[in-house]
Amino acid sequence: MSLSLTIARRYLFAKKSTNAINIISGISVTGVTVATMALVIVLSVFNGFHDLVASFFTTFDPQLEITPTKGKSVPADDPLLTKVKSLPQIDVATECVEDQALAVYDGHQMMVKIKGVEDNFQYLTNIRGILYGDGDFTLHRADMEYGIPGIRAAVDLGAGAYWPGTIKIYAPQREGQLDMMNPEMAFSVDSLLSPGCVFAVNQAKYDKNYILTSITFARNLFFRQGEITSLSLRVKKGESIDEVKKAVKDIVGEKYYVKDRFEQQEDTFRIMKIEKMMAYLFLTFILIVACFNIIGSLSMLMIDKKDDVTTLRHLGASEKLIERIFLIEGSMISVVGAIAGTLIGLLLCLLQQEYGIVKMGSTSGQYIVDAYPLSVHYDDVAVIFVTVIAVGFLAVYYPVKYLTRRLL
Repeated sequence: MSLSLTIARRYLFAKKSTNAINIISGISVTGVTVATMALVIVLSVFNGFHDLVASFFTTFDPQLEITPTKGKSVPADDPLLTKVKSLPQIDVATECVEDQALAVYDGHQMMVKIKGVEDNFQYLTNIRGILYGDGDFTLHRADMEYGIPGIRAAVDLGAGAYWPGTIKIYAPQREGQLDMMNPEMAFSVDSLLSPGCVFAVNQAKYDKNYILTSITFARNLFFRQGEITSLSLRVKKGESIDEVKKAVKDIVGEKYYVKDRFEQQEDTFRIMKIEKMMAYLFLTFILIVACFNIIGSLSMLMIDKKDDVTTLRHLGASEKLIERIFLIEGSMISVVGAIAGTLIGLLLCLLQQEYGIVKMGSTSGQYIVDAYPLSVHYDDVAVIFVTVIAVGFLAVYYPVKYLTRRLL
């Protein structure tokens, strides 16, 4: 193997008798380099958007959420949930009641999700960091109930960050029959005051559909006294979320789902993962096309080195040794392109992270972020490197076997 590697390395870097061979070899290396660089950069962009979206959800979603596997709600004093709350790894546990309702204000109406939470919700998530307006995180005071809508829900209702009067909330009665002569009696009606602020997660799922309020208001509105629809958890600093999640699952068994932040937004992240996979496959196809340049380079090199091969045969070189020389030659082109492409791709990613060279738009503040976000995951880099080497090897393996018999 050392002899074939030595000869292959010499053939790759030594000057050829025909200048066109050097040019084609350079084009082959450049093609593999560009394809590898594109894979590194594009996958890093997908990772950047993935991490950016995840950062939005972490301001509103709990680290762990427990929901019933059957039905919408469960008793708040369920012994299993009580045992979960008492775990030493749990820092904050918040009971929640969530359901759909109709919001009406100043002639505007829309379907919303009312999310009733306990006062410690502000310690469960980073809700204070996404509040906008002159008000503060206030859900109730004395006998007054307040509602904090998502920013787009507030706009659609014509309310804004502060609204005079109240927003009327209508929810269907859970029991009884509908009286067509008096349909309003089929609804539970309550009102929310403005605390002078709205929240903005920068995700339409929340900003357009949610109104945050006290759990007492939600229980009265939806007739769920003594019940919850979910239990939200925050683990203590330094504790492993995965380990706590496993401990909670061991307690609640099959009666409840236990979801981390990514599982709570499973559909969103599944779509992003599929998009990333499609980009990887598409760019890998481009890489395969680029690797076909190597075949042209090798065929011309074989013709150029025909006399050398004859000499090697006279010295006792076997057919396998000659095949191995040109196979290593083609693989080395892939390796050089993979290393160069990876290094250039990582350098460009670093420059984008530091200086934001490629902007999202021509105007600053037009989007949530001004420049394309990038996040380099080194397991992706390893997969890309292995992919380039494997594609390069497979692209030349059978052509080399065929060409050595035909040309040599």
